[in-house]
Amino acid sequence: MSDELTLLAEAGAAAVVAAMATDLWQGTRDGVLGLFRRDAPDSAAPVGARLDEGAALVRSSAAPDDVRRALAGIWSRELHELLRRAPACRVPLARLAAEVDGAFASGRAAVVLEQNNTARDSGTVFAVQHGDIHTTRGAGGATRRGPDDGPQ
Repeated sequence: MSDELTLLAEAGAAAVVAAMATDLWQGTRDGVLGLFRRDAPDSAAPVGARLDEGAALVRSSAAPDDVRRALAGIWSRELHELLRRAPACRVPLARLAAEVDGAFASGRAAVVLEQNNTARDSGTVFAVQHGDIHTTRGAGGATRRGPDDGPQ
């Protein structure tokens, strides 16, 4: 039975950290919180805070996969303890892990990147996350945008 719990906890942890910084995150986070609420209703706030801290680390890291690997071990232990205390969480955790895995396998999961750009003192920011941006200076220093540059 312990091997089964360990494998399920590892699969759950892998799904949780894989979903961090993707469009699957909010649903995955809510699912994990629901599991912990089943065990101890008062545990949701601290668990939610730890989940949010981990997701923030993944989002802000230059090496998000390294952060995910480190967090996977932590969440594997957390989920193993949860499953030991609350065996009724096994099926919902397995379902959550399968949903996340299925979303990645089918290509339905997308990484969410945050970008903050600030121009000060008459500065100009030209920024793009996915694709290219092409700008040229026309007569009088006016910026002209190309047809593929998207909305102004």
